[in-house]
Amino acid sequence: MPEVTQVVIHHNPACGTSRNVLAMIEAAGYRPTVINYLKTGWTRPQLLGLFASAGLTARDALRTAKSPAQELGLLDPAVSDEALIDAMVAHPVLVNRPIVCTARGVRLCRPSELVLDLLDRLPPGPLAKEDGQLIIDAEGNRVS
Repeated sequence: MPEVTQVVIHHNPACGTSRNVLAMIEAAGYRPTVINYLKTGWTRPQLLGLFASAGLTARDALRTAKSPAQELGLLDPAVSDEALIDAMVAHPVLVNRPIVCTARGVRLCRPSELVLDLLDRLPPGPLAKEDGQLIIDAEGNRVS
């Protein structure tokens, strides 16, 4: 497997899951490139590349809670992936987060501990999420 030298996180600082993922990356000693996609927005090629790399469809990546997905009529299964991507470009909040990219792959990191599969080294323990759930124990092992 390729060594992880660079980490990119598509991040929403208002999201607890996204903050947890960023904290785990930084605790493992990485200095990630942080992209606040709510400010920068998305492009169609960017989303297509991320989704293909992560093995996601646009529907898989659609944020349905705390987003305008319902008001925009996007929850109807008949809405095409093309239409979903158009909506995601127009409304960046519609993309679920965080999406993390490393040499090991691209992944939508929900739950947040999925990011650990993309890193070469684990953060030292103990490490817990914002809600107190232990992720890495005092001996440095992942907690299931």
